[in-house]
Order: sequence, then C-alpha cells, then structure tokens
Amino acid sequence: MEFTFPWASLLGGMLLGVSATLLLLFNGKIAGISGIVGRIYKGRKGDTSWRILFVLGMILGGVVSAKALNIAPVAMVVSTPLVLVAGLLVGIGTKLGNGCTSGHGICGMGRLSKRSIAATMTFMAVAMATTTIMLHVL
Repeated sequence: MEFTFPWASLLGGMLLGVSATLLLLFNGKIAGISGIVGRIYKGRKGDTSWRILFVLGMILGGVVSAKALNIAPVAMVVSTPLVLVAGLLVGIGTKLGNGCTSGHGICGMGRLSKRSIAATMTFMAVAMATTTIMLHVL
C-alpha cells in the first residue's frame, strides 16, 4: 500500500491529533515536543520515563512507518551550517515563545488557547515569509 500526497499528509495530521488528544486525556500532558524533550533531564522525579518513551515512539514510529509504507528518505539540498543555524534559531524561538509548533499548533489551538492561536499565526506568517524569501528572493 502506498500513500501519496495529500493522503499521507491527511493521515499523518489525523494521527498527530489523535495522539495529542490521547496524551492529554489519559495523562493530562501536552504533546509539545520542546517541553517533553527539555524536561527529560530536568523534570520532576518519576516524570522521565514517559518522556523517553514518547521520544523513542516518535523516532521508531517514523522509521517503522517509512519502511511499511515504502517511503524513501528526503535528500537535504541545503548546507549543514544553514541547518545548524536554523536549528539554533528554532530553539531560541521555542524558548522565547514558551513552546514549539507542535505544542501551540496542535495542542494549544485544540484547547482554544489565545496565546497558542497567536503563536501559531506568528509561526505560519514567518514560515510563509521565509519560504517566499528563500524561493523567490535569494
């Protein structure tokens, strides 16, 4: 079975929404990746194992899904220094925005958080501007 755009994207989005909802309903936790990963080492005692399992599940779930659906890896067409700078900027933005795109965009908006709606609108506007500049200006 092979999924193509937009079906793979739709299925992935639905799985993200369901998994975030289940985590919130059954554990009372927000599926914001930066918060989950950031608190693996400095979280409360007894609050680490689910975080590690969550991250491992994301990694293994991606690998297993790619193998099962016969999805080839995507080649990077940008330089390593650019990826490192972009990652650093994302980390800084995550810290300043008190959360990442998954936390605000999936979980926060699902809870109708005004702060998350504003953050997601900002993420999207910056992403559109960056894409426009990278594809049409530079």
